[in-house]
Amino acid sequence: MKIDTQPLEDHQVKLTVEIEPGPLEEAKRLAARKIAKRTKIPGFRPGKAPLNIVQRFVGEDVLLEESLEILISDHYPKIIEEAKITPYGPGKFNNVLTLDPLTLEFTIPLMAEVTLGDYRSIRYPYEPTQVQSQDVINVLENLRQRQAIEEPADRPAQDNDHLHVRLSANRAESEEGAQAELFSERPISLIIAKKGEDTTGEWPFEGFSRELIGMAAGDRKRLVYTFPEESEFENLRGVTAEFSVLVEDIKSRSLPELNDEFAQSIGEYKDLEALREEIKATLEQRAKDTYEGEYDDKVVTSAVDQATIKFPPQMLENEVEEVLHQLQQRLKTQNLDMETYKKTRGLDEEGIKDEARPVAESRVKRSLVLLEIAEVENIEVAKEELQAETERTLEAMTRFMPESELRKMSSQDLFPGLVGNILADMRIARTLERLRAIASGAAETGDSSESGEDITPAQEKLESDLVDSEHSNAQGSIEGSQEITPAASNSIALKETSTNIKHSRKKTK
Repeated sequence: MKIDTQPLEDHQVKLTVEIEPGPLEEAKRLAARKIAKRTKIPGFRPGKAPLNIVQRFVGEDVLLEESLEILISDHYPKIIEEAKITPYGPGKFNNVLTLDPLTLEFTIPLMAEVTLGDYRSIRYPYEPTQVQSQDVINVLENLRQRQAIEEPADRPAQDNDHLHVRLSANRAESEEGAQAELFSERPISLIIAKKGEDTTGEWPFEGFSRELIGMAAGDRKRLVYTFPEESEFENLRGVTAEFSVLVEDIKSRSLPELNDEFAQSIGEYKDLEALREEIKATLEQRAKDTYEGEYDDKVVTSAVDQATIKFPPQMLENEVEEVLHQLQQRLKTQNLDMETYKKTRGLDEEGIKDEARPVAESRVKRSLVLLEIAEVENIEVAKEELQAETERTLEAMTRFMPESELRKMSSQDLFPGLVGNILADMRIARTLERLRAIASGAAETGDSSESGEDITPAQEKLESDLVDSEHSNAQGSIEGSQEITPAASNSIALKETSTNIKHSRKKTK
């Protein structure tokens, strides 16, 4: 067997393989036997017709196609071994170049290669933000709002009222290629912000709730709003939208007093001071996590910029599919589907893949670099730690996953894959900690800035309450807010990157 290897620019190789006559003749005999078993040939029992009869009956092309399938299946591992290459995944059989001698052509994707730069020279000041007393006060006020007593109000809406409305939106001016409807009428719930209260982040636009003051149940109102150029909804920047609002009902709200009894109604707190301390601890942990997420993003970006990374197009396309799958899951939480999303964005299947591709490419590069750094830094996870984390993950899954889904997961033998993902995530998390220590200078002084505190159950519960509170007015999002961008994806990409990347890396000395 003679093999000619030609490297391609996209990190694949083209193999031209010349095979001696013997294997092809043997493959033809096996192919004839297979064809004869499934094809009724007059005068012969199934599988008993000789090669020449089968060849005349089905034709040379059919026999050759079956023979090549057998031959390639048998010889492909030998071809890969003799070519001395490490494939990323299955290769592609291109065509038969010649029959005498039999010469076949394949295209094989190669395992990713990463050559790291001087990532240990990366430096950024590590300066986490500090929690202020006003931050604690704001949380307490949010918790009071959540404990408010509501009663139907037979009057026009005013500050702090809870309204149920129906809302729809259209573009005020039609644009070529853009769908006029931003979203169809849907129910939303909101609380009217007090005068002077910060309405940043209010949905669908800042100050929306106060536009409803004075409206009574059954009233309908049209609002026109032009999204600023710095709007978080990238595809709506500069767009003038017309909103239609129908008020369905109004409820007044009475807030509880801020005292020990209130603290005890929130959870197992001795008094108000204990609640304040728990809030502060939770805010500090959240601030630390947020800061380190942004800090890690800068450090990893610098490490990627220094590195030389090669990977085949199949790896990128697999990650594109993963990005779109995760987008689909996020859309489900908003009761949306992918087809509606594509129509709203004016994209077809290829268009949405093109939009996802830069995100996928960024994720592939970042994950490959992190996994290579994990190898260089000898970052490992002890079996006991992996087992403990796996048990915690499974316990969490059993709380939220239906029993039928758990049985299905078990029957499909998906647990090994789950353990592999947990292991990869733990290694990546520790690699980020190591990079953070290097970039902040802590690795030189031995100061373990990356060692985080365990979150207590009370903090976890309070964290959940805070998240719910922050999003109490955000009943949905304009579909365009889900636009796929690298900036929106990188902060979570490191733990979401598909499994195929986690074990698809070839070290370059």
